[in-house]
Amino acid sequence: MYVYDTFDHDFLTERNRQFRDQVARRIDGSLTEDEFKPLRLMNGLYLQLHAYMLRVAIPYGSLNPHQKRKLAEIADRFDKGYGHFTTRQNIQYNWPRLSDVPDMLDELAKAGLHAIQTSGNTIRNVTSDHFAGAAADEIADPRPVAELIRQWSTDHPEFQFLPRKFKVAVTGSETDRAVTKAHDIGLRMVRQNGQPGFEVIVGGGLGRTPMIGKVLRDFLPVPDLLPYLEAVVGTYNLLGRRDNKYKARIKITVHENGIDTVRDLVEARFEEIAPQFDTAATLAQLKRIETMFKAPDLRPASDLAYQAAYGADPLFRAWADTNLHAHRDENHAIVTISLKAHGETPGDATSDQMRLIADLAEAYGHGEIRISHEQNVILPHVARADLPALHKALRVQGLATANVGLISDIIACPGMDYCALATARSIPVAQEIATHFDALKLEHDIGPLKIKISGCINACGHHHVGHIGILGLDRAGVENYQITLGGDGTEDAFLGERTGPGFAYDQIVPAIERIIRAYLALRDSPAETFLQAYRRVGLPPFKAALYEKEQVDAA
Repeated sequence: MYVYDTFDHDFLTERNRQFRDQVARRIDGSLTEDEFKPLRLMNGLYLQLHAYMLRVAIPYGSLNPHQKRKLAEIADRFDKGYGHFTTRQNIQYNWPRLSDVPDMLDELAKAGLHAIQTSGNTIRNVTSDHFAGAAADEIADPRPVAELIRQWSTDHPEFQFLPRKFKVAVTGSETDRAVTKAHDIGLRMVRQNGQPGFEVIVGGGLGRTPMIGKVLRDFLPVPDLLPYLEAVVGTYNLLGRRDNKYKARIKITVHENGIDTVRDLVEARFEEIAPQFDTAATLAQLKRIETMFKAPDLRPASDLAYQAAYGADPLFRAWADTNLHAHRDENHAIVTISLKAHGETPGDATSDQMRLIADLAEAYGHGEIRISHEQNVILPHVARADLPALHKALRVQGLATANVGLISDIIACPGMDYCALATARSIPVAQEIATHFDALKLEHDIGPLKIKISGCINACGHHHVGHIGILGLDRAGVENYQITLGGDGTEDAFLGERTGPGFAYDQIVPAIERIIRAYLALRDSPAETFLQAYRRVGLPPFKAALYEKEQVDAA
C-alpha cells in the first residue's frame, strides 16, 4: 500500500498545526460556532446530537496493521473504546472532546492517516473494491488509480467549495463491489484493444433524489484520467446549482441539462485543459505508486487442514461457506470478517477487536487489511491452510459470525442514536431484524439477501440499492419506516421500488418477516435468491403479502 513520503508528512504536520490553532480559538471564544463550522468540516469534525464526531479517512479502504492499532489506540485514549466503520470505508469516533481533536489528528498523522476532506462540499474519500489486488475476477488493481486521484483531489484549490459534496469510486473488476453507479463519478477499469483505460460513469447518487449514473465515456485512456476528471468536476463546479442544496449534486446537474449537453461541455473543457497537464509526470507518479501495491509473495500450502476442519466442524463450515471469497490464487482465500454479530451495532469494532485483526493480518494476511463499504473488515490474502487457526482466533473476540451476505449482514447508518440529521432510529431496527431471524433459524435458508437501512432521506445507509431497503422518517413526531424492494448496488444497479405506506417502529420487523416468508413461498428452488425471485415475479405478490394484515383489518 501507499507509503507517505516527506512531503506528505510535512503537509499533515502543517495542516494539523493550523487546525490546533483554530480549535484553541473556538474554545476561548475568539471564533463563534458559525465561524468555526467551515474550518472543522474541512478537517472531518462534525457536531452530532450528543458530542463531536471525527470522521477519519481510510483511502480506498486499505490499512496496514500499524494503522489499525493506531485506530484502536485512539479509540481507547480519546473515545469510548470503539470505532464505527462507515459506508465510505471511513472510521468515525462518536465521542471525542473538542480539546482532544488536535491530539487525535497528530496521532493519526504518525500512522499516515488524516481526516481531510471527509466532510464539506469537496471531493470526499476515494473508495474502491475491498477485494482489490486479490479477487479472482479482477482486471487490474484499482488502488493505485484511487491513490493518484486522492493526491490530485486533496486540497485542490479549485474544488474546495463545490456546489455540494462529491464522491468518486473506482473498481477494477467486472463485478462491481464499489457501487460505482451510485457515485458522482464512477470509474470502471476496462481494456480496449489491449489498452487499459476507464469507463466513466457520472451523475449517480442516492439521498433525496436517487439516480443511477450514466456513461459519460465508454473508454478513457489512462494518460487522460486526471485532465478528464478535472474537466468533469470543473464543469460541475460552474454548472451546478448553489441556490438549493437539495438540487446541488451533479446528478441533478446531469438530469436538468441532459447527459449529452454535459458530455459536450466536459469534452470541450477537456480539450482546453489537457495540454496544460504534464502527462509524462503523471504517468511516472502512477508507476511509482504502483510499485507500492506490489502483490505479496503467496506461498503454496496444502489445504488438508482446511478440508479436515470443513468436514469436522460445522461452525467452521458455515463460516467458510459465507465469509470466504475466491482468490486469484487457488491456495488462498479472501476472508471477510463480519462486524455484524447478531444484536450488535453494524460496523462497530472495539479496540480489542481492532488489535486482534491487526495481529491476524500480520500472522496470516501478509499485513493487509481492507474496510468494505458494507461495514465489514477484509483480510485479502489468507492461505487456505491457515483458515482454521484464523477462525479459532476470531471466535475469541466475537468476530466469527457466519453471516456475510445474509439477512443479518445489514448496512445501517448511525440514525437518531447519534446523527443530528436523522429522523428515525436505524441501529435498533438492524439489531432487532438480526436477532429475530437468528431466533427463527431461517438465515441460512433465506440465503443471499442485502438489507440496507437509512435513518433519514440522506440515505447514508444506501437503502435505495438494498434488496430490501428501509427508510426511517418522521411522521408527525412518530417514526415511520418505508420499505423498498428490488434494489441492487452491483454492475446491474437498480433503485428499489417503494412498496406503499410505511410502518411504525414496532411493526417494521413483522413487516420484514412477511416479505421473507413470501419470498420463501414464491422462490422456484432454494437456489433462487431473493433478488432473482423478485425480478422474476415483480412487486405485486410481495406487496400483497406485506399489507395482508392491513387488508384483513380493513375487511
